[in-house]
Amino acid sequence: MTQTYRLVLDCPDQVGIVTKVGGLITEHGGWISEASHHSDVDSNWFFSRLEISADSLPFGADVLREKFQPLVEELKMNLRVIDNSVPKRVILMASKGSHCLSDLLDRWKSGDINCEIPCVISNHDDMRGLTEFYGIPYHHVAIEKDNKAPGFAEVERLVDSYDVDCVVLARYMQIFPQSLCEKYRHQVLNIHHSFLPSFIGGQPYHQASRRGVKLIGATCHYVTEQLDEGPIIDQDVVRVNHTDSVEDLVRLGKDVEKTVLARGLRAHLEDQILVHGNKTVVFN
Repeated sequence: MTQTYRLVLDCPDQVGIVTKVGGLITEHGGWISEASHHSDVDSNWFFSRLEISADSLPFGADVLREKFQPLVEELKMNLRVIDNSVPKRVILMASKGSHCLSDLLDRWKSGDINCEIPCVISNHDDMRGLTEFYGIPYHHVAIEKDNKAPGFAEVERLVDSYDVDCVVLARYMQIFPQSLCEKYRHQVLNIHHSFLPSFIGGQPYHQASRRGVKLIGATCHYVTEQLDEGPIIDQDVVRVNHTDSVEDLVRLGKDVEKTVLARGLRAHLEDQILVHGNKTVVFN
């Protein structure tokens, strides 16, 4: 993989942002290999993601960030400079369902997603064999129904000890406490087996079946304090009809779930997502 520095930025929109950003890069000989821009008319906000060939610059990512500081202050810009040669560290969390977890582990093993997976955390012991088959440490952290705080305190300790960039809830069937949602804001990805905002909460396929919908889907989103209402990263659907049972919906939905979660995680790993309020801009 060719080493690049990714610039991910957003700021109030105005004339000349692209020229100023591009000019600063080219002033130092930087070669922009990829550029995406978006102006949101309603909020008057500008979003951009650029890839710069690392060997075209005479300095590293830290100095590049320093060079941008005057422009950051001038444009009131939120800026991230990321070295793509450093893989992000991702903890996977699951309960008893294996389809999303096994899909992500296989994509990781094959190199389809570029990251490090230091461990898997689960509130059950069912996925231990699958996880250890891939040579990844497995932590069984029970979440007691009537006293969840000790379990989530241990989850927090593990996440902090592994020094990860994000956590993926691969059908982890527990509601994250508000304190962790706030602490790891925009770092926890969830797959919800529904095309949100429809059928929030539990048993969405049963809800969909009772409603007689003709499309079911899945939604990858960031976890927030509001259940299933965080910024949406990716979605997809599959067509169904009146002959499909709840079991059929679950079977069809599993394929959509794992695909949507993998796409959402890849977008996060490749720094394609910018969050503004409760909306996302996803450059892909």
